[in-house]
Amino acid sequence: MTIQIGDRIPDVPLTIATGEGPKPTTTGDYFGGRRVALFAVPGAYTPTCSAKHLPSYVEKAGDLRSKGVDEIACTSVNDAFVMAAWNKDQGSEDITMIADGNGQLADALGLTMDGSKFGMGNVRSQRYSMIVNDGVVEQLNVEAPGEYRASSAETLLEQL
Repeated sequence: MTIQIGDRIPDVPLTIATGEGPKPTTTGDYFGGRRVALFAVPGAYTPTCSAKHLPSYVEKAGDLRSKGVDEIACTSVNDAFVMAAWNKDQGSEDITMIADGNGQLADALGLTMDGSKFGMGNVRSQRYSMIVNDGVVEQLNVEAPGEYRASSAETLLEQL
């Protein structure tokens, strides 16, 4: 079942991609006590993710913070080293990269997709964005397959 507005994020392990290496945490610890703009991409370095999705959040980071967002995070079913390298190449210090290497977060949220026809493996995250306030989903925008619009930083800004 897909997570809904008003639901609490299930508690699963996560890895924060940092310049010093992977930092293990849990969703409970990460999302607790703060308002987070979270967006998910099917894969780091993929065309739409690199050309549009991540750049929209880099560009709008200040605007999101001015609307009460404490942190902006990107998640993908990639390892922490890939997520850190992608952020270094195209991201910003304003974006926290969350590696969901085993797809546990995507699965717990009910937001997985099968990327095997694209050579990406059978468990990937759908493209989405959400506002999470102290672990509870305030806004949720899930893209239709092959689309990029609903999960953009611009959409979240309109909702805040």
